[in-house]
Amino acid sequence: MTVEPPALRSVLRTHASGVAVLTAVGETGPAGVTITSFTSVSARPALVSFALAETSSTWTLIRNADWFGVQLLGAHQAELAQRFATRGADRFAPPTVWHTGPHGVPLLDGCLGWLVCAPRQVVRAGDHHLVLAAVEHVREGEPGAGLVHVHGGLRPVADTTASRI
Repeated sequence: MTVEPPALRSVLRTHASGVAVLTAVGETGPAGVTITSFTSVSARPALVSFALAETSSTWTLIRNADWFGVQLLGAHQAELAQRFATRGADRFAPPTVWHTGPHGVPLLDGCLGWLVCAPRQVVRAGDHHLVLAAVEHVREGEPGAGLVHVHGGLRPVADTTASRI
C-alpha cells in the first residue's frame, strides 16, 4: 500500500506537538530554528531527540555544532516561534531577547525551560535528519502553559492538569 502525502498530512495535522527552538553559534553568529519534533528519549542517561529538514537553513550549523540549545516555548511565545520559523528573518534582532548560556550557546529569554545538548548520533530519515543528543545542562524557566502546533497553527495548551499514563 502506498501512503499518499496529502492523506498523511491531513491525519498528522491532528497530532499536537510541543514547540521548541533550537539555537547554536556558527561562524556568522547565533542561529536558530523552530521545531515541533522534539521529544524526551531517556532520563538516565539524559537523552533527547528531534528531526530537522535537510533543507532547513539551520541544518548545516546544527549538524556541525558541538553544542546547541533547546528552548521549550510557552503559550505566550507564539510570535517568537513564528520568527524562528520564518526563512530569512533576523531571528536574534529585537524584539528577541536572549543571552549566552553554557558553552556559548544562545538561549532565548522567557521560555518554560532550556537544555544545552551535545549531539550523539544523526540518522538520515527521508528528507529529514533525526538527531539524538545528550542533555548536559538544564534550567527551568518561566512557569506557564506550553505552546503546541496542531491543525497547522500554534495554540496554547488549554489544560495543564495531567493524568498519568
